[in-house]
Amino acid sequence: MATNRTYDQIQVGDSVTRSRICTANDLYVFAHASGNINPLHLPNAQWEGIEKKDGPSAPFMWGATLISAVVGNYLPGPGCVYRDQTLSFHNKVKVDQVLDVTVTVLEKLPDNIIRLATSVKVDDGTLVAEGEARVEAPTKSISYDAEELPGLLMKRHQHFDRLVATAAQLPAIPTSVVCPDDANSLGGAVMAAQAGLIIPILCGPEKRIQAAADKIGADISSYELIDTPDEGSAAAKAVALVHEGRVRSVMKGHLHTDDLLRHVVKREGGLRTKRRLSHAFVMDVPGRETPLIVSDAAINIAPDLMSKVDITQNAIDVARAIGIEPPKVGILSALETVNPAIPSTIDAAVLSKMAERGQIKGGIVDGPLAMDNAIDLEAARTKGIESVVAGRAEVLIVPNLEAGNMVVKELTFLAHAETAGLVTGACVPIILTSRADNDRARLVSCALASMYDYYLRNGAAYVGEQDLAEAAE
Repeated sequence: MATNRTYDQIQVGDSVTRSRICTANDLYVFAHASGNINPLHLPNAQWEGIEKKDGPSAPFMWGATLISAVVGNYLPGPGCVYRDQTLSFHNKVKVDQVLDVTVTVLEKLPDNIIRLATSVKVDDGTLVAEGEARVEAPTKSISYDAEELPGLLMKRHQHFDRLVATAAQLPAIPTSVVCPDDANSLGGAVMAAQAGLIIPILCGPEKRIQAAADKIGADISSYELIDTPDEGSAAAKAVALVHEGRVRSVMKGHLHTDDLLRHVVKREGGLRTKRRLSHAFVMDVPGRETPLIVSDAAINIAPDLMSKVDITQNAIDVARAIGIEPPKVGILSALETVNPAIPSTIDAAVLSKMAERGQIKGGIVDGPLAMDNAIDLEAARTKGIESVVAGRAEVLIVPNLEAGNMVVKELTFLAHAETAGLVTGACVPIILTSRADNDRARLVSCALASMYDYYLRNGAAYVGEQDLAEAAE
């Protein structure tokens, strides 16, 4: 809780010191906020002509912001207004150094102005910066709960925003929604319909669907609702609507995945093609230049080599459908060299060769790659891996469902990624999300289905009206 001192409460000689550690994240955040990308101040920056013999140093003005933090939070604190600040800089600040920032009242001036001595020192006494400030002190007491400040991510989920905006330019895709009888599944379908992504046909027990609508305050009277007695009959009807030509995608609602896919994979009346069904998680990971696709982490438990061929091809098609062209595909294993004791390394090497021979089309495939050198260029360089894919992978093919599940959940809960999901390999896209997924995940999954449907029917990705106009110019 930040609490201020009013002009009347402040006395000459009052002083506050606060300590702060300089971290690598501080340097990155300051570079983004200020626009100062001088490589002298950036960890791991390797720019020609720049030598950093003793590592990066913090910009001097970063140290000045520490003074403003003490003034704004403690003395005088919330409600104060800076009038001027003089500073002289003496020594550099390195990552992991502890700094002591001190503000001391020198004089009280008319019009609620106070004059302050300001300094920044390393905790061993080395002077970093010093100067004076004049600040207008508040006249009323103010308290502010710092926990109300939103957490900081350097990049938002900009890729999913773009996908939804692009898909919204396409005609809404008719979609059978299976058992949308809880708040999340119905809410996601309604949100996607309102965004112009789908035209839903609701299949399931009418009373339960209407109860879910009442719970979230949604008017579903404009949507077709086909009453079925249970989950199995709802899934069967949703699949039948595809064969009737009434829908071009199927969306999973509040039912088990097995109950839906049982009808999808039927030899008679199902939606099978020559390819094996597989699931692709499309992930918007803050800080990455493109979405990241992970497959298969939801359907195929322990796929053999030929199953992995279909999984890889399906994932490539999803990547191309959302505009990644050509996608760079990393085949993951525990290490980046072929080892007969680890079968996934052999599968990875074979998949790479099959792609090279044209048996897997549309992507640049390489493996085996470990997770670090698949997505981090510096890790790939450190291990001496020379590859177009290494460090730049946009699609990750995991060795089995367990590994994929861990990758997806680590990215979600540690890297703050958003996820969307799509099943491919059927004759129409199947929007498959977890029963615990929120409306946002379902909305983006509908956008993926719309763009994948366009890709299947046109053989190329829809890039959006604005991008097409710019290309024409």
